[in-house]
Amino acid sequence: MQAEDMESSMESPNLEFEYGDTDTLTAELSELYSYTEEPEFALNRDYFEEDFRSHARGRRWIELTVEEQKAYVMRLLDALEVTDRDKRLKVARAILYLAQGVFDECDTEVDVLHWSRHNVFLLYDMGIFTALLELLSMEIDNSQACSSAVRKPAISLADSTELRVLLSIMYLMVETIRVQTEDDRPEWRSAREAFKNELGSPLYNGEPFALLLFTMVTKFCSMNAPHFPMKKVLLLLWKTILFTLGGFEELQEMKVRGRERLNLPPLPEDSIKVVRAMRAASPPASAMELIEQQQQQKRGRRSRRPLVKQDSLDTYNERDPFKNDDARDEEEDPEDTDSGIEGEVDPLDRDVIIQPPPPPPPLRPPTERVNFPKGLPWAPKVREKDIEHFLETSRNKFIGFTLGNDTETLVGLPRPIHESVKTLKQHKYVSIAEVQIKREEELQQCPLTLGEEEVEETPTEMLYLGMLPNLSQYVIALLKLLLAAAPTSKAKTDSINILADVLPEEMPITVLQSMKLGIDVNRHKEIIVKAISALLLLLLKHFKLNHIYQFEIVSQHLVFANCIPLILKFFNQNIMSYISAKNSICVLDFPHCVVHEMPELTAESLEAGDSNQFCWRNLFSCINLLRILNKLTKWKHSRTMMLVVFKSAPILKRALKVKQAMMQLYVLKLLKIQTKYLGRQWRKSNMKTMSAIYQKVRHRLNDDWAYGNDIDARPWDFQAEECALRESIEKFNSRRYDKNKNGDFTPVDNCLQSVLGQRVELPEDFHYSYEMWLEREVFSQPIQWEGLLQNP
Repeated sequence: MQAEDMESSMESPNLEFEYGDTDTLTAELSELYSYTEEPEFALNRDYFEEDFRSHARGRRWIELTVEEQKAYVMRLLDALEVTDRDKRLKVARAILYLAQGVFDECDTEVDVLHWSRHNVFLLYDMGIFTALLELLSMEIDNSQACSSAVRKPAISLADSTELRVLLSIMYLMVETIRVQTEDDRPEWRSAREAFKNELGSPLYNGEPFALLLFTMVTKFCSMNAPHFPMKKVLLLLWKTILFTLGGFEELQEMKVRGRERLNLPPLPEDSIKVVRAMRAASPPASAMELIEQQQQQKRGRRSRRPLVKQDSLDTYNERDPFKNDDARDEEEDPEDTDSGIEGEVDPLDRDVIIQPPPPPPPLRPPTERVNFPKGLPWAPKVREKDIEHFLETSRNKFIGFTLGNDTETLVGLPRPIHESVKTLKQHKYVSIAEVQIKREEELQQCPLTLGEEEVEETPTEMLYLGMLPNLSQYVIALLKLLLAAAPTSKAKTDSINILADVLPEEMPITVLQSMKLGIDVNRHKEIIVKAISALLLLLLKHFKLNHIYQFEIVSQHLVFANCIPLILKFFNQNIMSYISAKNSICVLDFPHCVVHEMPELTAESLEAGDSNQFCWRNLFSCINLLRILNKLTKWKHSRTMMLVVFKSAPILKRALKVKQAMMQLYVLKLLKIQTKYLGRQWRKSNMKTMSAIYQKVRHRLNDDWAYGNDIDARPWDFQAEECALRESIEKFNSRRYDKNKNGDFTPVDNCLQSVLGQRVELPEDFHYSYEMWLEREVFSQPIQWEGLLQNP
């Protein structure tokens, strides 16, 4: 097995993966259902046809006019309000069948998706979503179902039937309406905007819809409702946030507009386009390649180094600078030689059978990618404080005193320093966050002079306001679920059971059924990881753009809840096998399974899996988790040191074996921020990785990342840094959201009569215990009257 793993990681072909907000619509819809739910498709159809037959008299749904369809949906809406729980469930299943695209009347998957889209907009137009929301609130508050689920030793699909049906309809509505197509009708476009505004504004019980779903997550994680179908809840929550706040393309546009509003210069490049045009680098040398080269050395077959012109090395897309055949310059793999930092050997690299390395995969034709001009893909950036630090050092050296934050006065400094400052200023980049921090400091210093800050009621702002009171609970609950779904987690008795909506009532009895359930469980966990990673990343990015301190409080809750070691633990596995995992059965995926005849499943066909080169959702999850880790550690010295302390370098280095440019970029960013702390020996034995960082990661002009000459300048005080940050966050929250604003400046009532005349809200049972309270709080407390007469 080790040899096979090693071989697969060595091959590591270029992955033709395009990162986006979501996978294809078909894939996103199919992931809503687990394979154990497959019999319920027929159940939905039967309940619909049983009711529809009496109404339509021999006609099919797709033959009705729009007005007739609306009349039937109105009839279903009335039937949803009956008190009989079983009848309500039958009606909800009929509505679900409509949202699934009346598949029994369709011949192809395209037809199913077409009618699903038509029906979903019709259902929204008739007000079905609001009715479903009321039913969902009832089910969440159903204490009888919760208490019976808590008492049950084993929970199965049957315990969450009503919730699964309701959440499935809502998910289909959110996901279908969210996705825009070219042939959308004008009324559908206006319906999309209206639905988006509804979901994002506090119309549902005075809070956005996402908060209801967050409440479900925390209730599930506190073990009060173990029957909640968590996968469906998380998928719906992720898609609701994606729909109401916007995806990565919208974020980029909002960032551009935000910079224009603050009169900041435009972004030096579109990061989405730059990353998409990047090519993956060859992974650093593995143990097998090193052994092969050592044998060649012994035989005296030392290949000569070809002379390469410097400008051809600089051409970004023309040559892969990591493929070097010179055995003399071949550095050792850090998994073998990281003694002093990691001191452990990668288990994948032990006991390897020696065989010749496979031929390199053919390069993609140059027409498929954007050719960069000669040079690096990113424009370098410099912060204002970097210029200040540079000038402070220079003045101390040449003049002997400093001028504080003055970056204009260059008197007494030599000519080369003038040139350096000019170059630094050319590449100076002021972020929106820096402007927000500066503005916040001004508001804190002069609260009365500057007056009230006008806060725009954006969907992000309303979501943050709703999340703020229970933010830490939401974050901890999401991380608990992520831990339970991670492939590296060991099953513990006290861990939460996330399989409530995948395990059937009757456990499998044949080998084939067991294999199918095993695939289903793994797939279920992968989908949960995908939803949580995408959700957390979206929240961090939107909060950062809305206000930096909103981002910082979520980040700090994540860090305090051990998010950094959790993500590192996730990557401490054979990441190549995770990305190429085949935990899906194509013939059982929706809508394929409801249109085509079901072939007979065999153990061999289940083992073979699909023919895809990689699993989209797993690669998507890995990139999201790396991006979250980058967001948490960027410009945070104490958190960077956590990466070093948790020995993340060999774990991240193994992730470079995945030949996907975007994933490699975020791994290299994480390695770059800690290289100066890993020691000279690590840098010396990882020169290929250092070269990759130089080539792919943005440069900060005076960042000494590659040499580590200034590592003793700042001591590592995790607590002090985090406490200072927490103080700033709390000041921001109290100034902006505290109802008792400017408590220090409110006038004090000194009139005895008006103070005694104020009505005080007392609990209803206070008069029962009034005498006891009087005895305890007044009569038994000695009062030092003389103290009042003495001078303080």
